Amino acid sequence: MTPRSAARPLVLASAYALTVVASNLAVAYVGMLPVWPGITAPAGVYLVGLALVLRDLLQDATSWRWSVAAVAMGAALSALFSPELALASAAAFLLSELADLAVYTPMRRRGLIIAVAASNAVGLLLDSVLFLWLAFGDLAYLPGQVLGKTWMTAAAIVALLAIRRARLEEAR
Repeated sequence: MTPRSAARPLVLASAYALTVVASNLAVAYVGMLPVWPGITAPAGVYLVGLALVLRDLLQDATSWRWSVAAVAMGAALSALFSPELALASAAAFLLSELADLAVYTPMRRRGLIIAVAASNAVGLLLDSVLFLWLAFGDLAYLPGQVLGKTWMTAAAIVALLAIRRARLEEAR
């Protein structure tokens, strides 16, 4: 195992946990952001979309146990700033992690992009519903949550495709 491959799980777990913290801070201190004309969502929406992809990459590099530990780490750090949001966030990420296991893991053999797209479609919906219900007591921002996380999933998939293409060209 190279030093680079040994560090990968720690880098991914840290990036995931920090993304969770940053998304909760954005919700607490920034408020709402537009995701489409006339549609808003809590400001952490874009970061959560990224977190869902980081979680898939972490699971690829390690196991689901690392993903659950990263959820706990992100929730614990978030609790320092906003305990209420940390609880809603942790519950939502944990539910979406369970859904991710049910979707991403079996889909992974069909390829990374297909697995990320399928698991994020399920995970972002479950995460959004539970987070909004626990954090705000209603689902008024659900369209914005789903749309914002979908934008980030699409952006991450484009980035993953570009990375894969660059690696293939480098290998030639």
